[in-house]
Amino acid sequence: MGLRVAVVGATGNVGREMLTILEERLFPADEVIALASRKSMGTEVSYGDRTLKCRDLETFDWSGVDLCLMSAGGAVSKEWSPKIGATGCVVIDNSSAWRMDPRVPLVVPEVNPDAVLGFDKLNIVANPNCSTAQLVVALKPLHDLAKITRVVVSTYQSVSGAGRDGMDELWTQTRAIFVNDPIVKEKFTKQIAFNVIPHIDVFLDDGYTKEEWKMTAETKKILDPAIKLTATCVRVPVFVGHSEAVNIEFERPITADEARDLLRESPGLMVIDNREDEGYITPVECVGEFATYVSRIREDSTVENGLSLWVVSDNLRKGAALNAVQIAELMLNRGLFRRLAA
Repeated sequence: MGLRVAVVGATGNVGREMLTILEERLFPADEVIALASRKSMGTEVSYGDRTLKCRDLETFDWSGVDLCLMSAGGAVSKEWSPKIGATGCVVIDNSSAWRMDPRVPLVVPEVNPDAVLGFDKLNIVANPNCSTAQLVVALKPLHDLAKITRVVVSTYQSVSGAGRDGMDELWTQTRAIFVNDPIVKEKFTKQIAFNVIPHIDVFLDDGYTKEEWKMTAETKKILDPAIKLTATCVRVPVFVGHSEAVNIEFERPITADEARDLLRESPGLMVIDNREDEGYITPVECVGEFATYVSRIREDSTVENGLSLWVVSDNLRKGAALNAVQIAELMLNRGLFRRLAA
């Protein structure tokens, strides 16, 4: 017996990716429903070789729906996720609305699968920020072996992390440069084409951006509150795929060879680390892939127990849609959906 699954925000980048991944991973769904705002009602989206017409979230009847994959933004999730959860439907939310709520588990299945057991307070499970998700998958096995004390991370985040408008702006600005048209800035604070912008989300009083704060707070909630983390988050002119330069300090000694061997055997990871031309992964090569890739693993001689590495992932997948579907698979395998457990 399969589940009735609804995808809210089905017309967006992540919503469409959720539908693709549900089909690719053969998620056992008897019915998949595409939901969006009223203005998108009737818009067609793909689910495998089938076409779904979007229904209106405002008027949809949630009775009998087992799982909601929510990717419609924080404001929509704040309003609708508790209402949907109250019907008995489990909501896996991709926005930042519930990540730091103590009643809501924040889950990356390869890292903290047991945390999902706390879902029943509100029937909501939160997906982490895209840059956090790939980071903690790489940190988890290293932390288990040598205990991480401090992390310094610089991100190189693609424009798809800002949605379809971000991708469109990179495309239109790039074209404008080649045909000598004016550069129009709408989504980003500065020109993104042929540029990098050290500013994602709003600035906080301490000088960090909210994106940087999210990485710190979410890593502590998912992995270990004792870990110290500082981040600099940068938007780069790449369509899909987030990259991270990560420097890690450990309590116990760990060599690059030990780390490389461990990461090769760890879930969700692929190591591409040859010290030669093309012996590393870049965002272009990770698009459409499920894995988080690790390259450039090396010892940091400036601290007593330190490593540096390069982490790359498709942010629309592991950073969003894939992680949400993996949470659903985890809950299914543990018999946590109400109708199947009855």
